[in-house]
Amino acid sequence: MRRAPVMVAFLALVGCAEGPSVTGDAARGEKLHEACLQCHGTEVYVPPQRKIATLAALQDEVVRWGDYYNPALTVQEVDDLVAYLTRDFYRF
Repeated sequence: MRRAPVMVAFLALVGCAEGPSVTGDAARGEKLHEACLQCHGTEVYVPPQRKIATLAALQDEVVRWGDYYNPALTVQEVDDLVAYLTRDFYRF
């Protein structure tokens, strides 16, 4: 019987260690994404061209490409773009 509290604590910790989560505003991200369409279409987000397999990888790529803008994308803009791409394409 003493295992139950330990198991509950363990499951709570595992749940907290899931990694990144989507926190941005997808509607704002959709508007921001219009700038991305100057260089590529949405075909890069779907198989067979899709290369992103995790939410963390998506966030890293948005940050990486966001550095090309002048000024670079803000943290909030990255979050918004990730929320949009997750909602409409990746569904992580």
